[in-house]
Amino acid sequence: MSTTRRKPARTDQGTHRDTDAGHHRELLASMLLIRRFEERCVELYSAAKIRGFVHLYIGEEAVAVGVLRALTASDAVVSTYREHGHALARGVPADSVMAEMYGKITGCSRGRGGSMHLFDEGRRFYGGNAIVGGGLPLAAGLALAERMRGGPGVVCCFFGDGAFAEGEFHETANLAALWDLPLLLACENNLYAMGTPLHEEHAQTDLAMRAASYGMASWAVDGMDVLAVEEAARRAVDGIRAGHGPHFLELRTYRFRAHSMYDPDRYRDKAEIERWRQRDPLLVLGTRMRAAGELDDMSYTSLDQEAADVVDRAVSAAESAPLEPAADLLRYVSTDPGDLPESLR
Repeated sequence: MSTTRRKPARTDQGTHRDTDAGHHRELLASMLLIRRFEERCVELYSAAKIRGFVHLYIGEEAVAVGVLRALTASDAVVSTYREHGHALARGVPADSVMAEMYGKITGCSRGRGGSMHLFDEGRRFYGGNAIVGGGLPLAAGLALAERMRGGPGVVCCFFGDGAFAEGEFHETANLAALWDLPLLLACENNLYAMGTPLHEEHAQTDLAMRAASYGMASWAVDGMDVLAVEEAARRAVDGIRAGHGPHFLELRTYRFRAHSMYDPDRYRDKAEIERWRQRDPLLVLGTRMRAAGELDDMSYTSLDQEAADVVDRAVSAAESAPLEPAADLLRYVSTDPGDLPESLR
């Protein structure tokens, strides 16, 4: 365990913030939108309207919604190839995300990125990065830029337990702690790196404890409880803004679907999946809201229908949107030196 000036790792299930019914409703609505969006992607992929690799976020909604609620619009987010939920929770419109899935010019990456490369500069959402661990050095660079500017911004980088085993994580964690970067490392530990179980990839499976060895505040969180995630993320972000260096959250979650639409998912026991389904993030929050008198069948159905309607409109917009003209295919790929400002020639 670290003996540096920063706090050591500890396990924390979250002290729930005193939130009102309206806030709970917003969290539930955001998770429902992600769930319905992803379920529609399954249908569209099966109908060959969405092509390429698709990695679904079903089961992990509490992580994206909880963490991103702790950030402001001026903070930056770097994501992974399983980023639909992150993008939607960040505020990237469903129309823009779905159009990108279709490869249409109205998509957030003009249809050039597809499922794994969502990008929205205006919302400071910097990918969608297809390479495992590839977003970590980018996040460190953004955080270094923020520190050098002396701004109050935080950079949040999502990555999985598989990426924790990559060199990019350890290089990023070391430099972030060494340089006191305003970086939130949000590890989505869903227990499998593609088809490899956590215990077969990591000799020590307590990822928060290992992250603390770099001298940063680190703790584990119940990633199926959106309120616990939000509370932990707010605490971490507050610590970063206060100048206490990078923070690490091990968000213990589970994906209900296979790794990708190509994955036959034969490496997981069906009983294990069912056990985790009993802790569905929608069920966890919904049960708490019902017990507090904040939710009933009618209000849940209304929220669910609103999410479905948003997705329906996104699909309709994507269906009718144009493809990029063939004449534009070389745009943004290379630049004629004559088109550059004289100072850059």
